This record gives sequence, structure tokens and C-alpha cells, in this order.
Amino acid sequence: MRCHENGTTRFLLTLIPHFRKILLSAFECPHCNERNNEVQFAGEIQPRGSRYSVEFPSGDQKMLNRQVVKSETGTIKIPQLDFEIPPEAQRGSLSTVEGILLRASEELEALQEERKKVDPQTAEAIDQFLAKLKACATGASSFTFILDDPAGNSFVENPFAPSLDPSLSIEFYERTHEQDASLGYAFDPSQSSEASVEPHGSVGALAGRRAIAQGNSSEFAEALFRYSAPEEVMTFPSTCGACAVSCETRMFLTKIPYFQEVIVMASTCDACGYRNSELKPGGAIPAKGKKISVSVKDTRDLSRDVIKSDTASVIIPEIELELTSGTLGGIVTTVEGLITKISEALERVHGFTFGDSLEKGRKDKWLDFRARLTKLSRLEEPWTLIMDDALANSFIAPSCDDIKDDLQITIEEYERSWEQNEELGLNDMDTSAADAAYNSVDSAS
Repeated sequence: MRCHENGTTRFLLTLIPHFRKILLSAFECPHCNERNNEVQFAGEIQPRGSRYSVEFPSGDQKMLNRQVVKSETGTIKIPQLDFEIPPEAQRGSLSTVEGILLRASEELEALQEERKKVDPQTAEAIDQFLAKLKACATGASSFTFILDDPAGNSFVENPFAPSLDPSLSIEFYERTHEQDASLGYAFDPSQSSEASVEPHGSVGALAGRRAIAQGNSSEFAEALFRYSAPEEVMTFPSTCGACAVSCETRMFLTKIPYFQEVIVMASTCDACGYRNSELKPGGAIPAKGKKISVSVKDTRDLSRDVIKSDTASVIIPEIELELTSGTLGGIVTTVEGLITKISEALERVHGFTFGDSLEKGRKDKWLDFRARLTKLSRLEEPWTLIMDDALANSFIAPSCDDIKDDLQITIEEYERSWEQNEELGLNDMDTSAADAAYNSVDSAS
């Protein structure tokens, strides 16, 4: 692009251990010596988008050495500076927070001399902004670093992993129709022209009817249908989320013993073969949250069925592991399968753990934690699995017919805090219109 002569681009498809498949491209021009490198993700788009937010205090430059993967769909924001790096800038980059900010400042400085001759006022404003940006890059000023990726393929390192990082918060969210379209998913264009207005209190209502778990594997479907022998299956037309061709969705209501009434939905597309199964809660939002604890002692405990909703957190005190809500999404599996999924998720997310540049102390810490996680499945010693779900949509199956006879399971119901209700959108839920409608029907009858 500099001299408009032909250069050479080399591609390498590789797999970063415990992370994802990536495509490395390197361009070199023998005429003007122009070079550039790029990282593209060759793997799948994640089910939900991700938003990483890190608070950087002033005077701590070591925190700026956090590794960052910015995919070609990721956007970086620094609210204090009203600064944004769009997806097309620094796309497919593997760097650190410091490296990303310094590269941004270098690109802004590139044409400053010419800009001062043409537009001195704008050049002076950019110089003032560059001073603030460099202060953030050197740790002299506090700021917030936000990495938002609708594809869910970007990443900010947690240097304290597997422990929680007090400065880092991770949020997983459902993509909008526009974001799905930008990622190549098919959807009905007429939906985008409609006004997207959320009624008052709809956030909490949406949280209540959101799927407990969903997946497209045969194992997931088998786990769902294990509890069901439906007398009536309803079938209705729908649209395939992969190819946008019309398909059928089957739905029925069933009761899982010692859990609750749930709605099972399954879709299969004959055109592309895509299939999807969902487990949705039936009935009202529970008035209380639920914490389930099970003592895992033998192989029978590893075979217990587990339903973990998106709002449930997972705690294993013996290895000091705590996964916040939304980390694994909603899954239907067993206790052993849950440990396997936790191990795979940690190794996939923390892709820098076993790199050559990692400090020996931190690498040994990770290897020790992975070994302790593996011991859980081997039952070398008893351990405790705790699932805390503010919406009470999670479940661990008893090992006997009557849950009262299972002394290894403890179920505790609790009142949700104001903060938990606020996060779920329940504090602002307005049901007065529905209550009035129900009361009028009751009075009329």
C-alpha cells in the first residue's frame, strides 16, 4: 500500500496451546521494505459477546504489562479520555496494555508535523491529548481500559489467575441483531427497522425467561430428555439461526424431580443440519436464591446430573476456585463433566499461561493448580462443590430416590440482596399493569 508494488504475504495456521486457532499473516515488500503482521482468529465465534474492564491506578506500571488479545471485531475504550480504538485499527493484535496505548500514540503522532502546517489548532489539541494518553501508557495517570468484543474472541490477562482479580471485571452479553449481522449471521432485516424500546422493568422479565442452558451437541440433548417422557409435544415453525431457512421447533413442558417445572425446546434444520436444544424455566421468578452444596466422595457422586444456569456461580473451597456467574454460561452435564468444562475453559482463556515468556513462579503456580483440578476427577480426596444461583435455576441431582435421604447434599434458600436484584433487573420491574389485568379478570369471573 505504500509503493503499490507487489509484495509477499505468508500465512501460518497455528494453534496457541490452551487458547484458540489463529491465522498469522506477515507481509513484506522488497521494493520499499514495508512490513506488517496480523493475527486473525480461525476458530469459532463464541455464543456471546464479552466485555473486559480493567481499572488501572496511577503509579503502578507493572499492571500495564497485562497481555491483551484484540480480535478483528474488538473495540478498546478509555472513558476518561473519551478515546476509542475501533475494530479496524490494531485489528488482530497480540500485545500488552502498554503496547496498545503506545502504538495508538505513535499512529496519532505520525502526521503531526504536516498537520501543524495545515491546521495548527487541531495539531495543538492532538498534542494535548497525546500527553494524556502517554501518561496513561506510562502509569502516571489512572484510567479504565475496556475491551468489548461481540464475537467473544478478545482477552485481557488476569495475572492473579486462578484467583479473582480485584481490578478486572468480565461481562458476557447477548448480541444485538446488528452485531450478529456484522459477524456474518443471518437474521430478518425487517427486525432492525423496528424501534427497539425496552418497556419499564423488562430487564428483570428478560432475565426470568432467559434459557437456563442451551447447546447443539447430542450429549446436551440426551441429558435434557433423560428426565422427560412428554405426553404432548408442541411443534411450531421457526427460522434456523445458522442459515435462515425455515425449520421446526418442538417444545414440551416437564417436571424435573426435586427441581422445578421446565420448558424443553429443540430445533433441527434439515437444510444445513444445525440443531439447538434449550432448557427454559417454567413459572414465575423464584422469590429467593438458592445455594446447593454437595460433598463429592466417590464415583457415584461424579455421575450426579448438574444443571448450571448462566446466573450461577461455582465454588470449590478445597482448591480456592471461584467462578462468577456467566463464566461458563448455562450447561447441562454431570459433576465430572463440570470439572472437565472448568478445566478446558481455564486453559482456553488463559492462553499465556504456558508461554516461554511467563515467569517461572507464575508458571509453577498454574501447573500446581491444574494438577489439583485434575485430582478432583480422580477422587484422591473428598471435595465440595457449591453452586450459588440468585435465580434458583440450578440443580444437582440426588444420588437416591428421596433427596431427604441424601446426606451429602445441602440446599439453602436465601433472600437476595438489593445488589443482586439490581443486577438481575428486578428492582425496577413494574408489574402493576399485569396485576391490574389479572385482578379485573378475577373480579369479572
